[in-house]
Amino acid sequence: MGQRCNTVRSIQAGSLDVVQKMSVALLGAALFLLLVGGNAMAETVNFDNAATGAAPEGWTLTMTGRGQPKWTVEVESTAPSKPNVLKQSGQATFPVALRNGTSIIDGFVEVKFKAIAGSEDRAAGIVWRAKDADNYYVVRANALEDNVVLYKTIKGVRSALDIVGRKGGYGVKVSVPSGQWHSLRCEFAGKLFKVTYDGKPMFEVEDESIREAGMIGLWTKADSVTVFDDLTYGVLN
Repeated sequence: MGQRCNTVRSIQAGSLDVVQKMSVALLGAALFLLLVGGNAMAETVNFDNAATGAAPEGWTLTMTGRGQPKWTVEVESTAPSKPNVLKQSGQATFPVALRNGTSIIDGFVEVKFKAIAGSEDRAAGIVWRAKDADNYYVVRANALEDNVVLYKTIKGVRSALDIVGRKGGYGVKVSVPSGQWHSLRCEFAGKLFKVTYDGKPMFEVEDESIREAGMIGLWTKADSVTVFDDLTYGVLN
């Protein structure tokens, strides 16, 4: 009888051990999905391993319109992730840097930026669904105008888009101090775009002009001297 009870206890203990191991495995799998499910394929570019004083590899450095943009990797003592940043110090209608190999239809793009100088403009923007330098969406923050505005650029023509729930107007007024680091983010899914500035939701825009997947990138305007760091992008499931 005692041997039989011991056998039963052994079977029960073994079964419990199997259940516990299965539970741990399932919990681990669930935690993994929770951590990566929303931002699977996310990638961050901080330019820290790139050669300084030169254009970064893996980018198409171009412009919308005319001019001479200048995109270079530089050392920046105040960089959020030291030591390097991507700097735009040339002049063009709209300097654009497109990340090669990206093709996202529904996802997000976020960057940290600091506006340094510019008398005509002092802007920093993020680009998504870009077909090329003449067709893309961009949301930008402007340190001279103190606002955040979302545009579409179609065949080289830029147009500001209305905010959901408001007809007309021009983006949202918000303080964008020069010489300080800020963050700008856009989540895009279908026709809906959600803009966040310095961690605070700003506004939403709806538009269906560009429905195809495209490249993500960075953007400035005119004589803006702007530095960028910690560019993060990915697919939203």
